[in-house]
Amino acid sequence: RGYGATLYTYNLEVFDLTWFDRDPSELSALLVAQAEVKADPKIRVATAAYLDFLARGGRIRFQELGPDLIRRHLLEGRPILTGLSATYLYECAREVEVDGRLYYDSVKGEPTGHFVVAHGYDVETDSVLVADPLHEHAFGSHNYRVGMVRLLGAIMMGVLTYDGNLLVLEPPPGGAT
Repeated sequence: RGYGATLYTYNLEVFDLTWFDRDPSELSALLVAQAEVKADPKIRVATAAYLDFLARGGRIRFQELGPDLIRRHLLEGRPILTGLSATYLYECAREVEVDGRLYYDSVKGEPTGHFVVAHGYDVETDSVLVADPLHEHAFGSHNYRVGMVRLLGAIMMGVLTYDGNLLVLEPPPGGAT
C-alpha cells in the first residue's frame, strides 16, 4: 500500500551494533552469515523474518532509545508499534504456559513479551497514549497513558523475549491508500 516501514531494533542477540555503521544494504548479508554459524533456532527464525522484512522494502536501524526518538515520531503523527515486556509494563508476575494459556506464576514463570501501539504524546505529563489489544492488564482499558520512562524501560526489557523494538509506519506521499 505504499507505506514506509522502519524498525528500530535493540535486540543484541540478533544484531551487532557495528553492523549499523555500514551501508544498510550490507545488513542482509550479515544476517545470512550469522545464521550460517549460529545454531540457535530462535536466531534462525528471527533472521528469516528480518530477511523477509528487508526483502519487502523495510528498513532496520539502530538509534539510541530515548524520549526524543519516541516524541519525534508521535508528534509528527506516526504511530509506533512496539514490542516490549508486558511483565515490566504491567508490573505483574512472570507467566507460565499451561495448555496454551498463560498464567501468573512468579516462581515458575518467564517474562512475557507483548505488542502495543503508541499513538500520541502528552507534553504536559510526559506520557504516551497507548492502544493495547490485551483486555486484562494493570491499566484496565484498551487505551491508556503510560509515563515515558516506564515505556522506555518496558521496551528495553523486551529484549529478553525478542520484543525490544519499534516499528514506525510512514504513510505514502499523498496519504494512505
